[in-house]
This record gives sequence, C-alpha cells and structure tokens, in this order.
Amino acid sequence: MTSLIAENLTYFYSNQSQPVLVDVSINLAPGTLTALVGPNGAGKSTLLRLLQGQHKPNKGQINVDGSSLLNARHHVALMPQRSLLNWSFPITVEGLVSLGRANHSKSTCCELEAALQRVGITDLAKRRLDSLSGGQQQRALLAKTLVKPAKIFLLDEPCSALDPPAREDFLLMMRQIADAGASVFISSHDWGKALNAYDKVIALDKTVLASGTPEVVREKLESISCMHGNYCHV
Repeated sequence: MTSLIAENLTYFYSNQSQPVLVDVSINLAPGTLTALVGPNGAGKSTLLRLLQGQHKPNKGQINVDGSSLLNARHHVALMPQRSLLNWSFPITVEGLVSLGRANHSKSTCCELEAALQRVGITDLAKRRLDSLSGGQQQRALLAKTLVKPAKIFLLDEPCSALDPPAREDFLLMMRQIADAGASVFISSHDWGKALNAYDKVIALDKTVLASGTPEVVREKLESISCMHGNYCHV
C-alpha cells in the first residue's frame, strides 16, 4: 500500500509574480478515490504536475510512504489533459499505450492487452490516433497511464470527452482500481451527483478551500459562499 502526503506546497511560475498555489496540503491514502474540483485557473493541473514530480515546489514537501517524491516517482502516474497531446502523431493505439512503460521494463503483449481491455478499446489497438474520436483518444490515454506499474494515479480531466454513460463506466473502473489498493486522484469540473461516487473531495482555488466527504465539502463551500455573499462555482 502506497500513500502520498504533500505539505504546505507553494508554487510560482517563473514568469508570474503571484503564486499559482499557496500552502496546499493533501493526503492521498491507498484504496481511496478522491476528486479535485475548482474553477479554471485554480491550480488543479499545476498541483497534479507537482505531485508527479514534473515541477518542484518553491515551498513545501511531497513524500511517498515517508520517502521524498524524488526517490519514489515510479509509484506515481499522471494522465495529462487530452488537449495537451498531438493526436496527429503517426502512431497506433497500442504504440501509445506501450509508451506508458518507456521508463520501466519492456511491455509484454499481456500487459498491453490488459490495459486496452480495462478501458474497453481492445478492438482499436491497430488504429492510428488521428482516426479516433475524442472519447476513444481519452480511453487510449487512460490505458497508457494504467499500464504503468504505479500505485498512485493522477488523472487530469479524464472525463472531458466522455458522454454521461461513459463517465459512469469510467468512475466504476476507477473505483475498482482504488478497491484493489491504489490511490486515484481525479481533477474534474463536475460538481454534480457524480461526486457522490468519491470517498473524498478536495476543493481548490490556489489553496485548499475544503477537504472531506462530498457532503462535508458541499456544506463548507456553501458556508464560504454565504460569508462572501456570492455563489462558489466549482
């Protein structure tokens, strides 16, 4: 079982005078499914990159099972937003998925097939990426993430190109992965009933506004909104 603890993270981009994140602390426990919600510009993607080690915080620390993230990055897998990839690159679905283990041992046919089957695109293995729909591309990207031998999965807007039934299937899949002992952390704009599928919700807007069960977080945000006389859109 692998846990991730981040304490007092503050981060500045070099070309900005104001911090993107301020004193953010979170705890991702094994066997849990956690949602990360917040408005555009809240720092959600930046936080995920910090937790995966792509960026180094200006302040604070990140530990995985008591060890520095620097020594434990192999335990953490990040699925970036689909819009950040070049989908015209001449590669097949199975070629993309095999890249998920580029820094690990060579992928076996069984591992690739298992990842494709898990996200329901086994029949697309030989298809080129530029021939896929948005939802199919999203599933291929998810398979690339899941083929990694990781224990902590960070997913940035994984439902953005999925229709409602596909989103339900996706959350069921993520629940199964969490129940198997992994920690799954999902960035989302969804502030509807779908959040009830999560064990925990973290509301972020440069700093953590609320953290807890979906019910606790909703109540906290409603309280914040009433104090400031506005409605908190997350």
